[in-house]
Amino acid sequence: MSTHFLLGGARSGKSALAQRLAEDSGLPVTVIVTGEARDGEMAERIARHRQERPAHWLTVETPFALAAALRAHAAPDRFVLVDCLTLWLSNWLLACLDEPPRRTPTEFAAERAALLELVADPPGPLVLVANEVGLGLVPETALGRRFRDEAGRLNQDVAARAAAVSFVVAGLPLQLK
Repeated sequence: MSTHFLLGGARSGKSALAQRLAEDSGLPVTVIVTGEARDGEMAERIARHRQERPAHWLTVETPFALAAALRAHAAPDRFVLVDCLTLWLSNWLLACLDEPPRRTPTEFAAERAALLELVADPPGPLVLVANEVGLGLVPETALGRRFRDEAGRLNQDVAARAAAVSFVVAGLPLQLK
């Protein structure tokens, strides 16, 4: 099976394209979502996204254990869509900085490695969505710069392992790989 990695800016059409790919597959769909409602605005976004997905799709919410969710749900006869890697990364970085920390950098490194292994050889069709964050200004804070750097490294590592990579702009995919 293969992985298709969709990158783009905020509101570029990545998620809509991922949903079309899932629908066009003709397979049952599992959506693995990574958003964590750390405030009211994010809770509203999560609720809106739930309403936008077809009711018959299985939705799995996992802010941290993405590799385990993929192992549990990916299969040759099931289309899996992960939305999104950028929120997953953000969850990990913030959880490692929480007081007290909810997660450790060692746990993150192990989870990241497990994810990359699955991306290289998924048990079924897989689409991963992520934001491209390296095209804008240099973030003002150390945390912002660290996030941008980690996201850039994660995107490079996923793209290297994915069978197909598309950059989405204004709803239009540009095939990179």
